[in-house]
Amino acid sequence: MGKRTIIPFGPQHPVLPEPVHLDLVIEDETVLEAIPSIGFIHRGLEKLVEKKEYTEMVYVIERICGICSFGHGWGYCAAVEGAMNIEVPDRAEYLRTIWHELGRIHSHLLWLGLLADGFGFESLFMHCWRVRETILDLFEETTGGRVIFSVCKPGGIRKDIDADTLSRMVKTLKDLKKDIKELTDVFLNDTSVKNRLCGVGVLSKADAEELCAVGPVARGSGVVQDIRLAGEGKYDDIGFEPIIETGGDSYSRCKVRIREVFQSIDLIERAAEMIPEGEISVPVKGNITGEFITRMEQPRGEAVYYAKGFDGDKASRHLERMRVRTPTNMNIPAMVKTLQGCDLADVPMLVLTIDPCISCTER
Repeated sequence: MGKRTIIPFGPQHPVLPEPVHLDLVIEDETVLEAIPSIGFIHRGLEKLVEKKEYTEMVYVIERICGICSFGHGWGYCAAVEGAMNIEVPDRAEYLRTIWHELGRIHSHLLWLGLLADGFGFESLFMHCWRVRETILDLFEETTGGRVIFSVCKPGGIRKDIDADTLSRMVKTLKDLKKDIKELTDVFLNDTSVKNRLCGVGVLSKADAEELCAVGPVARGSGVVQDIRLAGEGKYDDIGFEPIIETGGDSYSRCKVRIREVFQSIDLIERAAEMIPEGEISVPVKGNITGEFITRMEQPRGEAVYYAKGFDGDKASRHLERMRVRTPTNMNIPAMVKTLQGCDLADVPMLVLTIDPCISCTER
């Protein structure tokens, strides 16, 4: 019988882009248990609602995460708009949907590159990030930013996209499909890659439901769970069906994200065809006195946004409370489950398959 040892993994690790810290209980080269520990980069962003007016706070919320920044801004604005009973113009909602799906493509391509790096395929990593640069160029052209965009605001958006730019964006994405397919065929069909992904880190549907997994982690285990079905944005109008795989292993989680990249391109194309003319924002005045909860399907899964204003005589331009629950919060138990029984060499890759964002988790 092998000797049991506890070894620290992280928070700094050459393969992982995020400061994840785990205490791994191992026997020989097998992980018996993984004990997570978070709290290394807590920044106190939610506390800033006491100092920033609610119209300014959107800039802070976007900085929760550089990959999901647009989605965080949209989620915050949707919570404020719900608390104030503000109806956003249709054109603004379509443009929000387009940018959000562009962010999903960006996030998934970035993740595919990191996954390739995780199992040592450096050239594949570089090609994934090369293709991702085109998505960042589209963001820069339409918003002015490549990481932080600052186009969402309570009541709508700050910048419009003209018809010619929308048409050019759709053409660029269509042309990009060929490059993306060449990359993703390697993940799905290359024998050496499949050896590292297939049957590794299996999360059953029952475990995914019990542990409340979200996003591609849940959908890769056969759980039909996608907040875009709930009607936020214009997904009902443009037509949307969640991507589901049933294998529950690292390969299935990878395949869900790959299929979602192509789906997002199709969603952007349909939204660009259907977008109406009209205003892109409505005036927002007064103080927030109510409270509201909204949910968004970020690239990593369901995120929850809560905004609460002051009541009565205390009403002000500040929120009393702002709370964000991010998908990595929910997927850490599922990650711990997939690590049980895995080889020590597979730990970095299995951590990456939940696409962790610790800066999202520690607000």
